[in-house]
Amino acid sequence: MDKLDELFRLQKEFDSYLENNRNITGISLDEWVQKGVIALIAELIEVVNEVNYKWWKNPFEVDIDRLKEEMIDVLHFYISTCMKIGITPDEVLKLYKDKTMENKLRQMGLSQKKGYAISEYKVKELKGEDNE
Repeated sequence: MDKLDELFRLQKEFDSYLENNRNITGISLDEWVQKGVIALIAELIEVVNEVNYKWWKNPFEVDIDRLKEEMIDVLHFYISTCMKIGITPDEVLKLYKDKTMENKLRQMGLSQKKGYAISEYKVKELKGEDNE
């Protein structure tokens, strides 16, 4: 079993445990997705709270172990939400590869989506124009 399959297996096991032991029933797909996204946002905020994003406060030493823990919390909710909408580990990999290729094409100016090309940015930079 590969690592992504193992993560999905572990998450499925944990989600089933929660649903059974917390008597979670009758939640529609759109409610699950909303709950999953809200949980992702909350966990991402916890990630940001672990680093020095508040320029108005004295900086602190980042606790890497705590930061890693928060990133894993993000992964838990991401995988759980993927499973709720029927995304498999194989599909995650395929969609990730496809999106990475599209992002590269955008950066090279070879995509249908405009405004991403590094060459356009460099030309504007050389001309002293704003890059928004």
